[in-house]
Amino acid sequence: MNEKITSKKTGFRWVVLVLIFCIYMVAGADRSNIGMVVPYLKESFHMTNTDIGAMASFFYVAYAVVQIPSGHLYGKRGVKKIFSLSIILTSVATLIMGLADSAVHLKAARALLGFSEGPINIGCLTTINKWFPTQEKGIATGVFMAAIKFAPAFVPPVCAWIIMVYGWREVFYIFAVPGILFAVLWWIFVKNDPSESSFVNQAELDYINDSAGMTAIGKNKEAAAAVRDGLIDKLIRTQVMVPLATNKEVLRSWNVWACALGYFFLVGITYTIMTWIPTYLVYVKHFSIIKVGLVAAAPWVGAVLGNLLGGFFSDKIFKSRRKPNMLITAISTVFLMYSLLYAPSDPTALGVVLLLAGIFLNFGYSMFLAYPMGITTKEKCPFAAAIVNTAGSLGGAFAPFAVGVILDAFSWDSVFIFLAAISLITFILVITMVEPITKAAVFETNQ
Repeated sequence: MNEKITSKKTGFRWVVLVLIFCIYMVAGADRSNIGMVVPYLKESFHMTNTDIGAMASFFYVAYAVVQIPSGHLYGKRGVKKIFSLSIILTSVATLIMGLADSAVHLKAARALLGFSEGPINIGCLTTINKWFPTQEKGIATGVFMAAIKFAPAFVPPVCAWIIMVYGWREVFYIFAVPGILFAVLWWIFVKNDPSESSFVNQAELDYINDSAGMTAIGKNKEAAAAVRDGLIDKLIRTQVMVPLATNKEVLRSWNVWACALGYFFLVGITYTIMTWIPTYLVYVKHFSIIKVGLVAAAPWVGAVLGNLLGGFFSDKIFKSRRKPNMLITAISTVFLMYSLLYAPSDPTALGVVLLLAGIFLNFGYSMFLAYPMGITTKEKCPFAAAIVNTAGSLGGAFAPFAVGVILDAFSWDSVFIFLAAISLITFILVITMVEPITKAAVFETNQ
């Protein structure tokens, strides 16, 4: 243990974050490659829009089912074993997608993918909560969520190339490989707690566990008072609160449920774009497969930028407040989704519109998952985050299916109005939430 006691702290938590980014990027690729393959699935298996929406929904229903059990198990047994197994099973499910020989098999394989991938998100969040102090959790969560959006930024052009050279089944065969490698790396290098890692010295461990990290308010009582009395904090309803320490307290918290409902709608919008935009570009804008790949990548390039900018602004500009980002995302997405009613047919112009939509949709997206870290104890964070992510998963199941039904009955204009409406509901929900300052943090400012 002596090697841990040095004056300069190590930075192994950032290595852990790189692994989180890579693993969640692979998971994102495994779930988003379906968007580019949809036109070929419809042709090969004679599937309707409602069938495609149902297939997307099976993934998110299965994904949702395992969220709360995963959060409970992570809290009891740690992340390492369950997380590594989940990554491996995700790769296996991706391979099975390529082997499917009917629409029924596709739907079953998609459900298996959701069930396998479900624990990854909560495992990443649990690891971030244990490995990072509060003043870095917004940035770390932003990087983590950027990974799931980085995948769809490169997946469409890569899938387009694989389809042109080989075929649609080979998309799933190739994408099944990377997860195995990263599961092995995680097993070797990442422990359940930084205190168990030989790569973390005492200085870094002290920095991670510093109770001053419970807040970014300031170093004294006056700073804390200024936050509570400032105009921004009145607008976002900043309050001193005791961290939620039991399952009952978490389940009875309106803040948790409002966050969960808001995330339900935002995830629905995000995965509607992932599932349906390539089809929109093919059948409405009549783009070639290469143009589809390039334009469909635009919202995900924006999503990566939005998550990274959002994490930086939340921690550094808004001083670890989460609600400002969430409000900006919700209200801007209302206008951006409505603007798609008048989407240009020029690929470059439409790509710019989708890029902006990706940036603003994701500016506060990751904060919905960072928010539970600020209102719960570390022990109960996995449970609260699981509730929020379960709601998001159900949103991911609901919205793509609803869009399939809307398309079969109405038009794409109705789809964009629907997406704008649910973003407005998200804005109203976030307004009702409290921006927390923990009593432990205020106590620190009195020392």
